[in-house]
Amino acid sequence: MTNFSIRVSGADEKEFRCEADDTILGGALRNGNGFPYECNSGGCGSCQFELLDGEVEELWPDAPGLSPRARERGRRLACQCVPKTDLTIKASFRDEYVPAVAPKKQSLTFVGAKQLTPDMTEFSFKASEDAEFLPGQFAMLDLPGVEGLRAYSMSNLANADGLWNFVIKRVPDGKGTAYLFDIMKSGDEISLDGPYGNSYLRTDNGREIICVAGGSGLSPVLSILRGAVQAPELEGRGLKLFYGGRGPQDICVHDIVAADPLLSSRVEVHTAISDEEAPGASEWTGARGFVHELVKNTLGDDIKEFDYYFCGPPPMTDALQRMLMLEYKVPAKQMYFDRFY
Repeated sequence: MTNFSIRVSGADEKEFRCEADDTILGGALRNGNGFPYECNSGGCGSCQFELLDGEVEELWPDAPGLSPRARERGRRLACQCVPKTDLTIKASFRDEYVPAVAPKKQSLTFVGAKQLTPDMTEFSFKASEDAEFLPGQFAMLDLPGVEGLRAYSMSNLANADGLWNFVIKRVPDGKGTAYLFDIMKSGDEISLDGPYGNSYLRTDNGREIICVAGGSGLSPVLSILRGAVQAPELEGRGLKLFYGGRGPQDICVHDIVAADPLLSSRVEVHTAISDEEAPGASEWTGARGFVHELVKNTLGDDIKEFDYYFCGPPPMTDALQRMLMLEYKVPAKQMYFDRFY
C-alpha cells in the first residue's frame, strides 16, 4: 500500500506516514499523535488544519464543520482529507488527544440484534480478534452500498470475545440505518475503523458520575456506566443516569438497567419526556421537560460536585453544557461529551 509523508509545521514540528486510503486524522492517530478532533464525521470542525503544500482529496467537500471563510483561508478538515502526495500542514497537536487505544481497521460479522424501542435497536457484531476500546468511545462503520462512514458508539465493554455492540436509532430516510435495520442479515460482514473519541470514562478522581443522554446517545453512556461499575477505583461511587425522550415509547432505560446485573444494583435512573403530544404522553406519570432541566431539578445545589458524561444531538448537549458552565460554573474538566451530528 502506498503511503505518504505528512510533515507538521509549527510549534509541534513532526512527521508521520499516512496510507493512501486513510484520512490525515486517521493516519495521525494510528501513529500515536494527538491531533484534536471530536466527531470524526465532518460535522464539528475540531480537526481543522492549514494545507501548506501538497494535494489532498476531500471526501466530503461541503462538510458543515468547515465554514466558507475558513476554506478561503486554506483550512481543511483532517477527518475528510486523504493525501494524494506528500504533505506539509500546519496544525497544533495536544497531549490529551493522543489515543489510549490506537484505531485500526478490521472486519466484523453481524451476529444478532435486540429491539429496544420502536426505532432503536442494539446490534451485535463479532470480530476475529479482541474488541479493544475504552468505555464511551465510538467506531466508524463502513456499510455495504452506503457512501461514507457512519459513526456509532459502543454500548458494551472491551472484551476478548471480539464482540462490538451498538445502540442505534433509525434515521428517517437515512441510508446507513436503512441498511442496518432493513437489509442486513445474520452473517453479513461490515468494516470497522476504531476506536475513536475522547469522552471516555475517567477513574482518577473522587467525584460521583452523572450520565445524560437522549436518543442513541444511550449507547456510550451504557458503556461508561458498565465500565464504572467494574472499575475498582470507583467502588461505592454514586452513578446516576438521566435519559430524555419525546414520549413514553422512547424510554427504555429502566428495563435495560433492571435486566443488567452490572447496572441494576448501582445505577440510579431518572427519565423525562419532552413532547406532550407523543403517544402515551397523557398517561406518563414521570417528569416532563427537557433532560437538562431534569438534571437541574434533581441535583439542585449539588450540581457542581459531579463528573458529567453526556451524549446525544447537539441541541441537547449544547443546552446541558451551557447550563452547567454558565449557570453553575461547573469546570470544563468535569465535562465529557459527544455531540451526534
